Amino acid sequence: MRATRLTTAFRVIAFAEALSWAGLLAGMYAKYVTESGELGVKVFGPIHGAVFIAYGLLTLLVARAQRWSWPVLLLGLAASVPPFATAAFEVWAARTGRLGASSRHPLRGTGYQRGL
Repeated sequence: MRATRLTTAFRVIAFAEALSWAGLLAGMYAKYVTESGELGVKVFGPIHGAVFIAYGLLTLLVARAQRWSWPVLLLGLAASVPPFATAAFEVWAARTGRLGASSRHPLRGTGYQRGL
């Protein structure tokens, strides 16, 4: 998989993981607080589980492709545990150049970085 496709997939899955957390939390609220049934948990539980695993695998692949340090890799993996942290990690990784050339900075890595 090309680096740009890999990082794009990582960015999409990072936000999907955060959204699946939101769905799962809403389902747990409905189940345990309002006691209106388990449907939300039954729907969003497996979705969140699949996206969680995809995020972990993509984090490992992107870390290798982008040559992340061990602390950055571990931070990326740890971001999958707290709700919504994957989205925050993705934003941080993009802003610090850890996802390669960013769409916000199209000249990054080309030698024409002055003034950016």
